[in-house]
Amino acid sequence: MKREPQKLLISVLILSIMIGLNSCSVNPATGDRSFTGFMSLEDEIKIGREEHPKILKSFNGPYNDAAVTAYVTKIGLILAAKSELPNIKWTFTVLNSPQINAFALPGGYVYVTRGLMALASSEAELAGVIAHEIGHVTGRHTAQRYSSSILVGGLSTAAGIFLGSAASDIANFAGHAAVKSYSRKQEFEADTLGVRYLSRSDYTNKSMASFLAKLRAHSQLEAKRHKKNPKKVDQGDMFATHPRTIDRVERAIANAKGIKSGSRRGTVDYMGRLHNLVYGDDPKEGLIKGRSFIHPGMKFRFDVPEGFRLFNGPNAVLAKGPDGAIIQFDIAKKPYSGSIKSYISNVWAREASFTQVDSVNVNGMEGATAKTRLSKNNGAFDLRFIAIRQNKERIYRFSFFTKAHQTERLSLALRKTTFSLRSMSNTEAQRVQPSRILVKPVRPGDTVKYFVQHMGISDFKEETFRVINGLRPSEKLRLGRLVKVISD
Repeated sequence: MKREPQKLLISVLILSIMIGLNSCSVNPATGDRSFTGFMSLEDEIKIGREEHPKILKSFNGPYNDAAVTAYVTKIGLILAAKSELPNIKWTFTVLNSPQINAFALPGGYVYVTRGLMALASSEAELAGVIAHEIGHVTGRHTAQRYSSSILVGGLSTAAGIFLGSAASDIANFAGHAAVKSYSRKQEFEADTLGVRYLSRSDYTNKSMASFLAKLRAHSQLEAKRHKKNPKKVDQGDMFATHPRTIDRVERAIANAKGIKSGSRRGTVDYMGRLHNLVYGDDPKEGLIKGRSFIHPGMKFRFDVPEGFRLFNGPNAVLAKGPDGAIIQFDIAKKPYSGSIKSYISNVWAREASFTQVDSVNVNGMEGATAKTRLSKNNGAFDLRFIAIRQNKERIYRFSFFTKAHQTERLSLALRKTTFSLRSMSNTEAQRVQPSRILVKPVRPGDTVKYFVQHMGISDFKEETFRVINGLRPSEKLRLGRLVKVISD
């Protein structure tokens, strides 16, 4: 008798899976039969609504410019109205992130970053990105992936759904799926649908390929900045989550039978909207100015040695130097009431075996430094920890990683980095402003060299100017053209 409830449960579960297997329906967007039996459209809308605040938190919130937000929303709604799901509540958000990215949550939540907007050069290019993301929603790609994963998971996963314990798993899956790669088939499907929505909205569908060319050029430039192989850009950046090629986009255009391209580009209007858009890091997250990292909100700054390049990450600031030397800077998650020497030895790096631990005073702040040597198959490395307490609540941390043979040569420069850390006054902090996109017309006599001289960045000036303006390596400027320049 004790086994009867189990048999009944298994029978119900098998029946549930059989019902799910029979839940293939014709997708009105694609015309194909697709399996979405374990996630209804109502589920998608609910999940999108619940995950939306989490996305905002992960990407520094929405970009605080009402005109830009209204402009992007207008474009999105025009495209969505031409889709097969015009009546769901579509939400279009510009994320306050310098990353170049775009993605969608199920249920009509579409996101583009201000970093992506800075790279695009026309309304049609931005519309092409948004139309592609709308295609992922109307194609119900998240529902397809989730329903397929249920089948792979088998009875145990189905049991969780039947018993109500997997509701949070559905939401978590949808949230992760938004920023992870789709299948090649789904990407091509989203491109094909995007072409359809662009054409129905009178945008030129060639904009999808032109933006993708810009994206590839930008990814190659970033690879150079990180001293990586530019030929491997498909393995990183937005290409990792959107594995598309120009050939595939052009194939999607050709595949959209009977659909004629629109003519609208909207270049002048778009460039006008870009003027004064924040470029790069937001002051709230700290700014990189040449070899200086400045955080006006937390009122501190420091400098790295010549030959090192700074990168501002979500959890730490990195500086990459010659021959693999690395500086990492972060802030301790918790305060510590004991001495800073004991903090290094007993909290931060308690697993390390130090050869030396010393106290140090850094511009009036209590600090300590400790070093150790690591032996690896490819040689010996020195690692130095430096902790500096500004007040009872905040501990700054530097980690210097150098190959043993270069430690002495870099010692003085890294010591200067330590002692460059200082607090900022309110007045000094208020003077720190982010870089912005400035839109300027090409006048008689203006050359690429002229505009490059006004680029407020420290390196790769001409390459950056050409990438953000979609210029080929030897292409000259056309009189009257609008170009983007990065302010100081």
